[in-house]
Amino acid sequence: MSHPPLDPRLTEQRNPATAEIDLADTLAIVDLMNAQDRQVPEAVHACRREIAQAIELVEAAFRAGGHLYYVGAGTSGRLGVLDAAECPPTFGTPPELVQGIVAGGYAALVKSAEGAEDDFDAGAAAVEGKEVGAKDVVFGIAASGTTPYVRGAISRAAARGAKTVLLACSDPPKDLLLNVDVAILPKVGPEALTGSTRLKAGTATKLVLNTVTTGAMIRWGKAYGNLMVDLVALSDKLKDRGERIVMEVCSVPRQAARAAIAGAKGRVKTAIVMLKRGVDRESAERLVAEAGGYARQAIGAPPPPAQPPPPGDARD
Repeated sequence: MSHPPLDPRLTEQRNPATAEIDLADTLAIVDLMNAQDRQVPEAVHACRREIAQAIELVEAAFRAGGHLYYVGAGTSGRLGVLDAAECPPTFGTPPELVQGIVAGGYAALVKSAEGAEDDFDAGAAAVEGKEVGAKDVVFGIAASGTTPYVRGAISRAAARGAKTVLLACSDPPKDLLLNVDVAILPKVGPEALTGSTRLKAGTATKLVLNTVTTGAMIRWGKAYGNLMVDLVALSDKLKDRGERIVMEVCSVPRQAARAAIAGAKGRVKTAIVMLKRGVDRESAERLVAEAGGYARQAIGAPPPPAQPPPPGDARD
């Protein structure tokens, strides 16, 4: 009697806890999947030191004038593009600083192009096309740890002198690890639906990417306390948030906060330094530059402690 070959990759194994999920009612499906999802944060926590190392590599790249390139296929690639797209409005960074490269190109963001992940040479070519160099970090995302497109990208990036990071939820091949400076391997276990790595592996990926870029940006001076003082107000919501930050930190009414932000050419951090230090925009920008971009050092004081929200502060 022959037996089907077993895939050694953790992401492809069957999960005994959900073996009868096809018989479950809707509430039981929710409970089964939620029980699996609760394992993800612990798996990510187990990689805390490697995540911290990745933050340090990315911070160093930013300070050196380099870039962070995410590379992935399918869900992994889309999550990299998502994280990259969220950096400019959140941290006021140029779009080219953090970039997502997805197998199959940007069309693959909205329509599956699964076969593209098998092209090792295309991954290498994508890195070549970005002219990746020693100042950059190439961050490969491959849930299974074996995606040829990602392997090609990491191999070429290492050859070009870039720092490399691999995020996988299964043990990658040993030869791939030879080209990786940091390997982040959250072992989330078999998926609720066998092989569907958009589930726990995707959730773990999102958590790791959130931590890496947020951590690197904080280290790079993009926060004052836990306030995102380098946000770019591209929407009414973000304009409101910027005004509220200045109001809270500087104890001024909304109109004064709005005027300060306008005087700072839209830069919340600059507006705060202007108000707290009683200086004009040029002087505030100089103080921030001398402080290495850190608002706390430029102001010479921490932000006020968090307060409960007021009963009402209707936007003007």
